[in-house]
Amino acid sequence: MNFLQALLLGIIQGLTEFLPISSSGHLVLFQKILGVTEPAMTFDIVVHLGTLVAVFIAFWEDIWGLLKKPFQKLTYLLIVGTIPAVVIALAFNNVIENLFASGKTLGFEFLITGLVILYANSIKSGKKTAKDATYLDAIFVGVMQGIAIAPAISRSGMTIAGSLFKKFDRDFAAKFSFLLSIPAILGAAVFQLKDIVSEPTALASPHVMPLVVGFCASAISGYFAIHFMLKIIRESKLKYFSYYVFILGAAIIVDQFVTHMFF
Repeated sequence: MNFLQALLLGIIQGLTEFLPISSSGHLVLFQKILGVTEPAMTFDIVVHLGTLVAVFIAFWEDIWGLLKKPFQKLTYLLIVGTIPAVVIALAFNNVIENLFASGKTLGFEFLITGLVILYANSIKSGKKTAKDATYLDAIFVGVMQGIAIAPAISRSGMTIAGSLFKKFDRDFAAKFSFLLSIPAILGAAVFQLKDIVSEPTALASPHVMPLVVGFCASAISGYFAIHFMLKIIRESKLKYFSYYVFILGAAIIVDQFVTHMFF
């Protein structure tokens, strides 16, 4: 992987992690388009950690509040909301790894993402905040996040949609989605560490700088994507993202079954 590829993929990861269009799906797609192969898994982990930095910077006050008072309801909601994704990831790990490797379901998954966020956009803002949300609400949002373990199902799109389905206030829905990404990204990184061991050249000298470039690019672009997404959610403009993933999903399906340029 060269510097330009690392920069482009880092920016793509940062933007798409928080926009409801699936970061994993876009990474798989663009790695195929750019012909990137090894060490893809290591790079994926690094750029995801870059977006984690973006969350910490954007929501530092909320995170600091949780650190100062860890035994509060929002903490418990985040813990409960994380559990379903962990269970789903462990249960379907091999299946998901095969889907990432082949990319054969990308087109259909993008279409599913589009349908979910299009419907979510039509839902009127509720009034629930951390004080009003129930643990069943958190489990439901967590299940939505677990479904997004598939490559082109958007994690942010599913969790924001799940929060809106449960009548969360739009600002709290966004905050809960982004805070929920912290254990999700950390857990995925730890779980995938074993794959770095299987890539002995991943951290060799020629590969280190592209990793640094990708990390910085994903952190910076992710920070701006978070603030952009907060505005989009408040203004109920999620539908525009659904149009994008509908077109992208359809184009991928055509390529998979007709043109075979990348798949």
